[in-house]
Amino acid sequence: MNAARSVPQRLHFIDAIKAIASQLIVLHHLAFYGPMSDYARTLSPGLFSWLSQHARIAVQAFLVIGGFLAAQALACDGRLTDKPPGQILWRRYLKLAIPYFFALALAIAASGIARSLIMHESIPPAPTLAQVVAHMLLLQSILGFDGLSAGVWYIAIDFQLYALLLIVLWLARRIFPAVENAGLVCVITLIAASLFHFNRNPAWDNWAIYFIGAYGLGAIAYWGTRRNHVAWWALLAVAMAATALIIDFRSRILVALIVALALGLSRSLGFIATWPRLRILGWLGQISYSVFLVHFPVCLVINAVFERFPPHTPNIELAGILTAWFASIGAGAVMHHYAERWSQPAASSAK
Repeated sequence: MNAARSVPQRLHFIDAIKAIASQLIVLHHLAFYGPMSDYARTLSPGLFSWLSQHARIAVQAFLVIGGFLAAQALACDGRLTDKPPGQILWRRYLKLAIPYFFALALAIAASGIARSLIMHESIPPAPTLAQVVAHMLLLQSILGFDGLSAGVWYIAIDFQLYALLLIVLWLARRIFPAVENAGLVCVITLIAASLFHFNRNPAWDNWAIYFIGAYGLGAIAYWGTRRNHVAWWALLAVAMAATALIIDFRSRILVALIVALALGLSRSLGFIATWPRLRILGWLGQISYSVFLVHFPVCLVINAVFERFPPHTPNIELAGILTAWFASIGAGAVMHHYAERWSQPAASSAK
């Protein structure tokens, strides 16, 4: 008989943010990539324009939440856990990569099916072996390969960010063992470097340093509320982000600041784990990573089917978009049950 595993407490507030953000990203890709959206946008040009141009900013919520949860896992008191860094990083890779590998296989198969039905610029070509290996190593963007699926860049960046935070906290502990807040100071320095320099230059957008501003805001939101320094943390976060926005306004940084403040307030006021208790948001939040992984291959095939077979009327194409949206959620639920949940004990038991 297998030993019972403890089930981690769900954080309902975070689940709700993840649920909304993941659905916005699915709708963004459905509006941005044709051909269904090319016909359906005449029904509501303003909505389709907003989804295609602005809904992608929801990824900032995942960056901030990622930093918040990484701080909790790696250094709940601001100092790195005593576990070996290599083991920690390997576990993180397995947690991300096991469902990601399934999604890559699905993306390759879906692209092949779509190519057999239609020709469209949104369909990736057949991959090379080097391209697949680069994706498996989470190095595709750095090595200059096109993504096999929309959104796979984020998985690579998430791993980079986790590794960067881990390395910075490890170096702080090794170099300044007697300084209690050394790790926090180093992370704040990285946030400032990103907000005031690296995040302003798109040439860095394949590297963690471009995104560490948003990720780090999530981390200090956790540490600030952990140490009951809510006012100090909030003032610091607002001061850094507001100054960066005055110098160079970026809506993505404004969204990241709002999400970080919301996480900090929800934790300090005690409702991060209890509100909102809406079952649908909790469920969508739980499966959000899997939905993020599989939605583009699903949408690709349904786009191809609706382009090849039914008449091209706006209402029929809108029905296709809705079909792709709900099919993405269903595929994400299946992926979560059979791949993502399986990856958790595999990562936990890795040495």
